[in-house]
Amino acid sequence: MNSKKIELLAPARNAAAALAAFDAGADAVYAGMAKFNARERSENFSEKMLAGIVEYAHGIGRKVYITFNTIIKEDELAQAVEYLSILNSIRPDALIIQDLGILNIIREYFPKLKVHASTQMGFHNSAGLKLAGELGFSRVIMERQVTFGELRAIVPQSPVDLEIFVHGALCCSMSGQCLFSSWHGGASGNRGKCKQPCRRRFYGSNGNGFFFSTQDLCLIDSLREIRELGVVSLKIEGRLRQPDYVKNAVSAYRMMLDTPSDSPDYMKRLGEARSMLAQTYGRKWSQGFYTAESLKSLISHESLGASGLLCGKICENRDHGFAFVANKKIHIGDRIRVQPKSGDEGNAFTVTKMFVNDRSVMKGKAGERVFICCDNKMPFDGLVFKIGESVSDYSGRIKSLPEPRVKIDMKIAISRKNLTVEVINASLPPWHYEWSLEPAQKHAADSNILVEMFRAADSSVFAAGAISCQIDGEYFIPAGILKTARRDFWNYLKSNLDVDEIYSGSESGVHRFKSDYQKMSPAPIEPTAQHKTIAVTQNNANTVDRNAIYAADIFNMTKIATEAILPEFCAEGQLEKLANAIKQAYSRGIRRFRVSALFGLELLKNYQDIVVTAGGALPLCNSFGAIELQRFRVAKILGHCELESTALKALAAHSPLPVELYRFGAPLLLITRAAIQVEGVFRDARGQEFIAKYDKTTQLTRVYPVKTVALPHLPGLLDFYDFRNSAPDNKTVSEFNFNSCLQ
Repeated sequence: MNSKKIELLAPARNAAAALAAFDAGADAVYAGMAKFNARERSENFSEKMLAGIVEYAHGIGRKVYITFNTIIKEDELAQAVEYLSILNSIRPDALIIQDLGILNIIREYFPKLKVHASTQMGFHNSAGLKLAGELGFSRVIMERQVTFGELRAIVPQSPVDLEIFVHGALCCSMSGQCLFSSWHGGASGNRGKCKQPCRRRFYGSNGNGFFFSTQDLCLIDSLREIRELGVVSLKIEGRLRQPDYVKNAVSAYRMMLDTPSDSPDYMKRLGEARSMLAQTYGRKWSQGFYTAESLKSLISHESLGASGLLCGKICENRDHGFAFVANKKIHIGDRIRVQPKSGDEGNAFTVTKMFVNDRSVMKGKAGERVFICCDNKMPFDGLVFKIGESVSDYSGRIKSLPEPRVKIDMKIAISRKNLTVEVINASLPPWHYEWSLEPAQKHAADSNILVEMFRAADSSVFAAGAISCQIDGEYFIPAGILKTARRDFWNYLKSNLDVDEIYSGSESGVHRFKSDYQKMSPAPIEPTAQHKTIAVTQNNANTVDRNAIYAADIFNMTKIATEAILPEFCAEGQLEKLANAIKQAYSRGIRRFRVSALFGLELLKNYQDIVVTAGGALPLCNSFGAIELQRFRVAKILGHCELESTALKALAAHSPLPVELYRFGAPLLLITRAAIQVEGVFRDARGQEFIAKYDKTTQLTRVYPVKTVALPHLPGLLDFYDFRNSAPDNKTVSEFNFNSCLQ
């Protein structure tokens, strides 16, 4: 059995949720600031509050990870760098990121920040994880649509630590590849603004239903199996949820992780854990995308995709509230949501005042007609769901969060005769501690253990920051001597170092970024270059434009195609087949390849004389993303098709690589492994039409708009035409977000 402790990671929409998580036994929390996180609709943290929570967590031996996991436009880079500067001073345990440009900026200007790859990056096979290691990630949060069987094959090959989701709401689409919300009005799920159109009712030729509304994930019954996988962290979803959800979910998983798999009380405690999770008020539980059986039943299209405990249906509306007959008890302080039957997003709020029989009450019982006061108008026949309960008041504890301490970065060097500590971010001479060590017979000093020991700073002002440690041999260091050395070092710092003598590197990073950015210039487009690429299939590869590059899917190559398009998803078991297809294309003279996901770069790395274009499901929005891709011999990028014209122009004006414009085609809006009960054309309640296509070979369903994106040429950009899912003569067109503003 895998005996290594697995981290339990909890969501924190605010300080109260973070404290609830730590109280319940979470090893770490993940949280976001006001901008650049995938839950911008949540409350999130101010700079001061975040610094206090990080200090509190580190004081009790816990961790805080910061979500910085949205795509960043070119004109947002300066603001993003200011946020990174703040985080560089606060020193969370890692940043969770999606954007390749942000990765490059962190490495170049804020190298002390540790980075984890967000699930939004879509890493789902061993080839991608090898690339993640080369990119500098220490941990990857896996794509949610990877099965247990695939994880068993992937984990032993991974050069980076892996984190998986175990509980909470699920998206129907693969992470980072959903444009559904953006298509419905420019609110991008890749930028923390998702309006959840997948929870709505849609209409197909054979009926209507909630075709894309998934059940919730709950793996409490599978923890025995998960322990054997070798992943390092188990993640609970829910940064939009309140502290009561966090408390109950963390308590349940903490109890089961602390219960040995062979304990005679295991099944009894499992029942208790399930009871706790019932109080999180989610949707029906499932095993998500982790098993073949669950993939078939993950979506019950006849069920309203709402979460919570159904408490009744509105039977009366007034100006200041609404009435319903309760079928479950409801209390002052409970959180409820009124859900329209259309599946559109409902209003959620906390119950502060209610009446039964014109009498103000603290609770309403099942069978009573309850009137709840609220300011918003609710839909008649709207369904009332209980989604949370009142919890402890954390305001006092939040006010008393500790002040952040100043971080001390240091290098530790150990030899047989002495220990030397060099402070990196202050002008102090190296500190020495003399000793005489003996060679280790059994227990040689471990650098990781020494680093952790030196983190224990007996100071209310200073705290350990980034620490490195080198040992020039194998020595035995008595614990007492090491503790004395550590105490003497921190006493030396307190006596010889003032706070204003510390420099964090944040201001230097901002200054160097601004200086470098001013020097950037766009990539020149050669006059002799072919200025457009046309993606085709066997059915529409008849007309040849000699001024164009023709591209086709690598498993559906045409005679005129000179560029092979790699898929956006390749299951672990299909990697060898794809690698062979690349080899065969190369042997037939193909020297142009287009990658739609990062794993494709790993598969192409041994081919030296090829031209690589990056785009498709790989969202490229800023010039620093292009700089990062240059490391992997990418020669051209496709500007992300969600972007508006001004953002695309700004990208092209600074990118060191030529930028393509997605001028024509039907962009992929959603891709999933779940069984979808609609195929062909379907529409939403507003009449917008879409088409669902199921691929029997890959068992993937892809959703495209019926309308074709058709955009004018932009000077300074190359053109990309995609005829694979839209006929060249399609007159039903859309400009997507081109003349609006991507939110």
